Amino acid sequence: MTATDGPRKRQPDAGAPGEDGAFKPRGGAFGFFFMVLGMFMAILDIQIVASSLPEIQAGVSASVDQITWVQTAYLVAEVVMIPLSGWLARVMSSRWLFSASAAGFTITSVMCAFSWDTSSLIFFRAIQGFVGGAMIPTVFAANFKLFPPERRMVGTVVIGLTATVAPAIGPTLGGYITEFYAWEWLFLVNVVPGLIVTIVVPLAIDIDEAEPGLLGKIDILGIVLVAGFLGSLEFVLDEGPREDWFEDRTIFIFAIVSAASAIGLFWRELTVEHPVLELHAFTNRNFTVGCILTFVLGICLYGQTFILPQVLSQVRGYNSLQIGEVMFVTGAAMFSTAPIAGRLTNSVDPRKLLVVGFLVVATGLYLNSLMNTEVAFWDLFLPQAVRGIGLILCIVPITAAALGTLPTNLVSGGSGLFNLFRNMGGAVGLAMINTMWDGRYDRHYWWITEKLSDTNAVAVEHLNDIERALSANPAVGDPSLAAYQTLTQEVSLQANIMAWDDVFFMIAVAFIVAMPLIFLLAKPKPGEVSAH
Repeated sequence: MTATDGPRKRQPDAGAPGEDGAFKPRGGAFGFFFMVLGMFMAILDIQIVASSLPEIQAGVSASVDQITWVQTAYLVAEVVMIPLSGWLARVMSSRWLFSASAAGFTITSVMCAFSWDTSSLIFFRAIQGFVGGAMIPTVFAANFKLFPPERRMVGTVVIGLTATVAPAIGPTLGGYITEFYAWEWLFLVNVVPGLIVTIVVPLAIDIDEAEPGLLGKIDILGIVLVAGFLGSLEFVLDEGPREDWFEDRTIFIFAIVSAASAIGLFWRELTVEHPVLELHAFTNRNFTVGCILTFVLGICLYGQTFILPQVLSQVRGYNSLQIGEVMFVTGAAMFSTAPIAGRLTNSVDPRKLLVVGFLVVATGLYLNSLMNTEVAFWDLFLPQAVRGIGLILCIVPITAAALGTLPTNLVSGGSGLFNLFRNMGGAVGLAMINTMWDGRYDRHYWWITEKLSDTNAVAVEHLNDIERALSANPAVGDPSLAAYQTLTQEVSLQANIMAWDDVFFMIAVAFIVAMPLIFLLAKPKPGEVSAH
């Protein structure tokens, strides 16, 4: 693919001023492929660790509360970097920002692998999330800056596929690595591809010019406010469900910091001459609606990779590898559907495609809400496949609609905000999922318990059957007490799966409720592109 600055106009071979004196990007599919590879590593590294936290916990002798910070530290730092990436891309240029981000990600991966205790691992994970966070939005922006309009859809499909498949196969790969190797290899697998990306990208591609003069006009206050707002918000959303929200003093303080920083940030970014956030991108209606829709998608993307491992480990007792095999179905469905989604987006009104996609995702989520305690691979195959198809049908047109009509000078900053909305959708979704599950579990547990009175003949007979079965085992001390304990475990298991079913159903409802927003997107014009 040859980069151009507009339809029908070829570019020179190097990233240098053209005949009209304007900068002309150079590079194409080769360099873009390595950028996508770097983005794949950054997204994969979240989920590849998520499925193997017990092994990491044992490796660094961490407590249950401490090990959750291996994830939290990465996500908090990443969510701060993502919106800053647009400003950094202007200062350093996109290719050098990407190369520096890939280099930092690779180095910190090695540091994580050689962590000597819990504190060092959490510290290195935070650095890894921060430096690696710039890769994801930079790839999104590169697609719309580098390629001509007729080629952008291919890049959008590849990006959408990567952004969805990476979280889906993360548990599979993580389970395989921890099953057959050691947890340190969860990080060391990044080294070789990270070095290749770091070296190849700046040599193979040149997207835009650096503006080092912006360093002299750096908005320190804006950067501090971004960190205060987004970092604190991510912390509150991640830790809130575990700490009973504002009942915990630390959560309450961080919530106040986030709210105050948000107010200050919006005032600052709308009044300063060189803002770190491109809030003016929200004047584009398609971009604004696209951000809201990708927020909803983030709930499902991150929610599905959280819920199913919980169900399969808690209810079915699956190990990391078995969980990964189930999760792989969604990624395979996305991979198979991606080329079709790209072609349809070029030939069908993307709004119609989005309606179909949202309906298909909602259907997959509803099918997941029918699980029982005997759920296994083939019971989850259809829901996983349906949801995967729906997700890729949504992501491609949403990305094209949100970023495809932005002026070129807003694409980098807009890409950061677009990706931020997806990540924050995931963070808000996980917080809601945890809180909802906790409430629904209690409700189902006590509802079932109330039905198991001594006047319920079925319950009494079942209890007697358990007691008779346990009486045959001489290792059981008191068969009657053991029978009650067994029945209690059965009730807890039923309440567990019923609560997860409710969560899946509510996410399906959220997709249906969000569907009318699709019609707020402006009807695309033939050949409409970002050509400003």
